[in-house]
Amino acid sequence: MILVTGATGFLGSVLTRQLVEQGLKVRALKRVNSRIPDFLQDHKTIEWVIGDVCDMFSLEDALEGITQVYHTAATISFQQKDKAMMLETNVDGTANLVNLCLEKSQVRLVYVSSVAALGEAKNKQLIDENTLWEAVNKPSSYSLSKHLSEMEVWRGIAEGLDAVIVNPSIIIGKECGWKGSGSLFSMVDRGLSRYPTGSCGLVAVEDVATAMIKLMDSKITAERFVLNGENWLYKDLFQEIARQFGVKEPQKEVQEWQLLLAASLMGWLGKLSGKMVGLTKETARSASKNSAFSTKKIKKSIAIEFTPIRPKIAEICRILK
Repeated sequence: MILVTGATGFLGSVLTRQLVEQGLKVRALKRVNSRIPDFLQDHKTIEWVIGDVCDMFSLEDALEGITQVYHTAATISFQQKDKAMMLETNVDGTANLVNLCLEKSQVRLVYVSSVAALGEAKNKQLIDENTLWEAVNKPSSYSLSKHLSEMEVWRGIAEGLDAVIVNPSIIIGKECGWKGSGSLFSMVDRGLSRYPTGSCGLVAVEDVATAMIKLMDSKITAERFVLNGENWLYKDLFQEIARQFGVKEPQKEVQEWQLLLAASLMGWLGKLSGKMVGLTKETARSASKNSAFSTKKIKKSIAIEFTPIRPKIAEICRILK
């Protein structure tokens, strides 16, 4: 039987849908207050169980009779105040799962990391699985949490765990709504006059789920794979989203120092008002970096073709409108 952690989340829910559409039985782990997405409500082959990766007892119960685990549960935030929560959920939760999987010799794990756990490009080279993460580059708290989480999986692999790691870039899809990567669409829809200088990788959520399933069904172990559909300049991304929404396109470039200054001001105003702000120093630095990713390894290892991003953007905008 299959266990999916984070099954009510953006990626976890799409992965769960793909699994049950293949006729597979899935045990889906959800927190007590998590809402089951509408498109998973009527699937009879899903066994929903209440639990938390930070609760060893509920996790141990969820793993009873399980042979395959997809670990998608994670806290994603670029707010400094959420650092402790991310370290607990992402690092400690992954360590708990790895330890329990090691106790069950027949369990195979596919773990969802992030390109945030990879290093930065050198000399404009593409970032790949061998690009080493370095703490000296002022990594975000999220990046730190995913790097340390990966280290727990690698530790488990060294102790005999059968596991594979995937490192997706920014995952997009209509199921995300306005949250998470959907906030990129929300910013443009609300009106955006400037664009940051950096670039990023984008990948369709369905492709990430498909790659995970194919890797699980393969004999590949003790490897990690970058999952990235295309590399995009933020300028092109925001202008394309604006065209699809029918709103004014951002025309002016904003420098990193300007974003950092704005982030400091918004952080100060946020403390006064008690409201969370979207722009932080971490997101400002990230949006100013030029990050481009290579997918040579995953394409050599499994049969996969990534979904073109421009039509995907159009689909998401059409749904959000």
